[in-house]
Amino acid sequence: MASALPSSFLLSSELLPIRGDKPNSVSWSFSFQHLKLSANNSIPTLTLNKGFIVEAAWTRRSRDEAAKRPNRKSWKQRTDMYMRPFLLNIFFSKRFIHAKVMHRATSKVISVATTNAKDLRNTLPSLTDNNACRIIGKLIAERSKEADVFAMSYEPNKNERIEGRLAIILDTIQDNDIIFV
Repeated sequence: MASALPSSFLLSSELLPIRGDKPNSVSWSFSFQHLKLSANNSIPTLTLNKGFIVEAAWTRRSRDEAAKRPNRKSWKQRTDMYMRPFLLNIFFSKRFIHAKVMHRATSKVISVATTNAKDLRNTLPSLTDNNACRIIGKLIAERSKEADVFAMSYEPNKNERIEGRLAIILDTIQDNDIIFV
């Protein structure tokens, strides 16, 4: 067995347990207390002591803390309303198109445009076609500029693609010098 080991490494006899010794601790780091590896003169000696083991701190919340606040929001969720304060909300019904810009922190409506308004309802031939989408985008952009809002954000719903009538509204708003953040 001794001939199977490389000749450059020798194991110390302290690595093997002695029958009379009982461990003072049941922690896993106690097993490294007597570990000593020695090598020939060409390789330095490696010695591990009990003080050498560094115990890792918890990186996630403990169970008690998680139970106290189970619905704690992430940093992004808490700061997003201040980083991108104005949010564009667009709703398509079967008969109308509604769009509004809201301030996230105060929930105040900055500008609103809908094809259900009296002036648009009586003048537009169709309240849901592409031409109506361009008019809604233009009205939202103009009314937002009047309220000194030149940048806003749009968050699509889950599984919502930016195409068709939605893309027409967003492109019209961008063409009227509103920046999407």
